[in-house]
Amino acid sequence: MSGPLSIQRLPRAFDPALGDEARTAVGGITSEQGELIAGAAGSSPYLKSLIDREKEWLASALQQPDDALADVLQAARDLPPDQLKPGLRLAKRRMALLTALADLAGAWPLEKVTAALTDFGALAADVAAKAEIATLIRRGKLPGMGPEDVETAAGMIILAMGKMGAHELNYSSDIDLIVLFDETRFDPDDFYDARHGMVRATRNFCATLSDKTADGYVFRTDLRLRPDPAVTPVCMAAEAAERYYESLGRTWERAAYIKARPCAGDIEAGERFLDTLRPFVWRRHLDFAAIQDAHDMRLRIRENKGTGGALTIPGHDMKLGQGGIREIEFFTQTRQLIAGGRDPDLRVRGTVPGLAALAEKGWVPQDVAEKLTDHYRAHREVEHRIQMVHDAQTHKVPQSPDGIERVACLMGIDATQLTDDLTRRLTEVHELTEGFFAPGASAPTGGPAVEFDQKIMARWTTYPALRSQRGARIFERLKPELLSRLAKTAQPDEALRALDGFLSGLPAGVQLFSLFEANPHLIDLLIDIVGTSHALAAHLSRNASVFDAVIGGSFFSDWPGQAALQADLDEALSQETDYESQLDLARRWCKEWHFRVGVHHLRGLIDGERAGQQYAELASAVIAAILPRVSDQFALKHGPAPGRGATVLGMGSLGAGRINSQSDLDMIVIYDPLDQEMSDGPRPLATRTYYARFTQALITALSAPMSQGRLYEVDMRLRPSGNQGPVATSWASFTNYQQNEAWVWEHLALTRARVVAGEASLATDIEAFRESFLSQPRDHHKVLREVAEMRARLAAAKSPAGIWDAKNGPGRMMDIELIAETGALLSGNPQRDVHSGLDGAVAAGLLDVAQAQTLKACYDLCWSVQCAARLLSGKVIEADKIGEGGSAFLCRATGFEQVEQLQGALQESYDTAAQIIGSVIKGKDDGAE
Repeated sequence: MSGPLSIQRLPRAFDPALGDEARTAVGGITSEQGELIAGAAGSSPYLKSLIDREKEWLASALQQPDDALADVLQAARDLPPDQLKPGLRLAKRRMALLTALADLAGAWPLEKVTAALTDFGALAADVAAKAEIATLIRRGKLPGMGPEDVETAAGMIILAMGKMGAHELNYSSDIDLIVLFDETRFDPDDFYDARHGMVRATRNFCATLSDKTADGYVFRTDLRLRPDPAVTPVCMAAEAAERYYESLGRTWERAAYIKARPCAGDIEAGERFLDTLRPFVWRRHLDFAAIQDAHDMRLRIRENKGTGGALTIPGHDMKLGQGGIREIEFFTQTRQLIAGGRDPDLRVRGTVPGLAALAEKGWVPQDVAEKLTDHYRAHREVEHRIQMVHDAQTHKVPQSPDGIERVACLMGIDATQLTDDLTRRLTEVHELTEGFFAPGASAPTGGPAVEFDQKIMARWTTYPALRSQRGARIFERLKPELLSRLAKTAQPDEALRALDGFLSGLPAGVQLFSLFEANPHLIDLLIDIVGTSHALAAHLSRNASVFDAVIGGSFFSDWPGQAALQADLDEALSQETDYESQLDLARRWCKEWHFRVGVHHLRGLIDGERAGQQYAELASAVIAAILPRVSDQFALKHGPAPGRGATVLGMGSLGAGRINSQSDLDMIVIYDPLDQEMSDGPRPLATRTYYARFTQALITALSAPMSQGRLYEVDMRLRPSGNQGPVATSWASFTNYQQNEAWVWEHLALTRARVVAGEASLATDIEAFRESFLSQPRDHHKVLREVAEMRARLAAAKSPAGIWDAKNGPGRMMDIELIAETGALLSGNPQRDVHSGLDGAVAAGLLDVAQAQTLKACYDLCWSVQCAARLLSGKVIEADKIGEGGSAFLCRATGFEQVEQLQGALQESYDTAAQIIGSVIKGKDDGAE
């Protein structure tokens, strides 16, 4: 027996007449309970409607609220399928009424209120989902499943996300769910039938919860937190979701999974799935990038929701606005992401428990944690009362005075008290959290009397790199030398702003400042970089440790070549026994060499052509060194690779041996199982599955963000059948596909293919096949007809972003590459570079020698611009925004005196190349007709 509802506080009635009407309607209650009902009904039309409908039940529920809560949950659990919709809606009404009154009375703390709402949400999802699963099993729509599988929902996994995952569901919340299914419960041949059934069950159980009927609704459901919701089904295989997070998961998804919890369906399968995601969510090392990612997310929310600007209480968004609930959640979750990989005690779901854990471990000052906890609870109470008024999924304080007064009445205070309290709390939350995400926003503190902009220098002390006393002291000693060298640059003010941008992005400064102090010549290099290349400067801010490579003495030596690079990386990796440590080491190593190429290009030690070759050799060396480590790691679980093993076939620019500083890697993985059908290991796999998972492991090893970032983005779309085909291709399938099924564009892609790593004999066979296949005679007219169609599709799909987009558009890089690949294919030329392809076009009769020479010159100019532009900004440049240093580098890289001259030459080059290619393709195509 729980006893009558304990009333600690009472709401006021905005409309006393309505309140008295509701109090009179409910019999057998105490005067204090009557005051509670009058205050609730007199201020909330929604609560008034609930009281009117449930007055008999309410009278007894107020006497034993805990028992009433348990009875509501049990009744919902016992509902027969044909009574599910009305029964769950009845339970929701009673749950909403009881939790509201317990909340308003102060009888239940916030955590008990949100837990009750959350538990009911999980129960509703569970019974609704299992009812749908039972129906499908009865109808034979879930292959291999019987009545005994209903209890585990036939492997359906329902993950509660966000507030529901953390037991923090608000009063009128929708519920964020991710629905998956355990595909291992089904025979592989039944996969598509099983998925179809699971998708249908998901849609139906969500409709059971969210459809509005005469009895209302249960919960609005939101399934958009699943992987890539625009293109994926509402219920997807757990393995597919795992692959997505391993290869494409983003920081916001990591943060979302802090609160993730299996709440319904197959709980054990859900726990197993979350276990597989642990390395994705909780990185092994400190992850400072999470701070910037969270800050960027905050800024996007402010921009999209219009929640920036000065603080005003009417209309203020208590969730997304300044100083609101989301600020506290971001503050907490970001710190959990940074440190939770190393400390499992920080991996808690709730915001309040998270703050307590962070304070206990010293990541947040105790007083800050206590203040934010207090404000969080207060914010949530205000949020609940805003939603109680009309059962609306809103977080905004009402705009009208009457609306604010209603909320104040539900809190038992007047509007002035509410407004004053909110102003104080929102302001303090903003002050406590803003500095963590945007330290540069602090007010300037003054600076030395020098000729530079003192406002810029004044804010340096607020940057994270100078927050520590030691870092600040070293920087103060360094600053005179820094300013002296800035003064010697061609544009000191511009250089100062560039340096400011570098310092503002630096997460820590002690080691880097000490390095500069001991090696002052590095300051010149830093200023040269930040004053010229925004992209390289941003890279330095995130990876300042690459400066270590400059100290070695060989930084400005000649390029060692791919073989030496691979040997050096192999030797370094052999010193590490832990797989993750090997991957982190490879990232550090690659960043240093990548930085070296960029600096050499920036300083004119190499041109764009050599830079492109060096970037490609570096990528090839990394793949060749990483591949055997992935193989060894994978073999521990599944045994050695069946047959001859696998090779990595570089495609596109990687295959051609020339990429830029921002390029991703186009690859195909080809394997030869010989006659083996299974691997031989602790957990053997069928050959096809083995190599598919192995390929995913390789992609993850190259592209997954770790404490040292990622190596490269990987693009597998050039494999046979593209995204629809298997991620790894057998040798027999590859040759058959090329000979019998491939499109002309896939034959064109083969002209640039090059094995970059893997089993030697298979690599030899692949190259021999490629050369033999390319040498076969072809129908010129058919090829040219398809090339013309492809060129038209490319033009329609990728319009140039302006004069400085040297890649996309007629007469630009991709257009010239297309005609070069056509020439290589029709002439049987096995060489992969564009110049050789254009020579092939001459041999095939597509071009004359003069046209080929013109296109070579056009392509070289485009490449020089593209390679320089990617180093400057990482995207298409705007000449008026790259600064004097950037403009000077662009001209130096292309051999022009002024940007205007370069721009004119580019336009002329585009027009000339487009005219040649257009006339060739059109002329030959017309001849085919």
